[in-house]
Amino acid sequence: MTLQSTMAFALAMLALAASPGPGVFAAAAQALAGGFRSAAGVIAGIVIGDLIFLMLAVFGMSALANALGGLFVVVKIAGGTYLVYMGIRLWTARPDPPNPDAAVAPPGARRRFLGGLFITLSNPKVIVFYCGFLPTFMDLTRLTAVDIAIAAGVVAAVLSGVLGVYAYGAARAGRLFAGHRTTRRFNRTAGTVLIGTGVVIAT
Repeated sequence: MTLQSTMAFALAMLALAASPGPGVFAAAAQALAGGFRSAAGVIAGIVIGDLIFLMLAVFGMSALANALGGLFVVVKIAGGTYLVYMGIRLWTARPDPPNPDAAVAPPGARRRFLGGLFITLSNPKVIVFYCGFLPTFMDLTRLTAVDIAIAAGVVAAVLSGVLGVYAYGAARAGRLFAGHRTTRRFNRTAGTVLIGTGVVIAT
């Protein structure tokens, strides 16, 4: 990969990550509900999901991914169900201000990670990007191990940074507007968006 193609790929990843979608909503909603640290698992799952698609594209396995129609439907339903679950959880949550410094229990962290992974694997925007647009930024047939490592580093750094900013902003908003009534409105607004997004993905 040349410096020019790396920069173009990074800018494309920035646009993909920054545009509102299921991953952004999930990370922000988790941060709003449980603080910034609680969103780390969701973000990690989203990043790993993107890296999986990157590897599929790089190693010419896009056709295999497209052939897994039945499994893809299951993954889509799982991702949509997780978003609906998070939305319902926000709707029914007590309007207490989030605690960003609270310790995250390992089982909860694992569930958040799997949720982020399923969300990415079921996101049509991500699938179209890696299977359709990625070859316009790099010649996938001529990538070396160093090129693949650079591309993976760009994906991980850009996604983590952008989603981290969204999560931090959501956590700050939850802290600044920590009144019971305002917190309830935040929770229900985010919950409604998540439920709607989950239904769209699943159907």
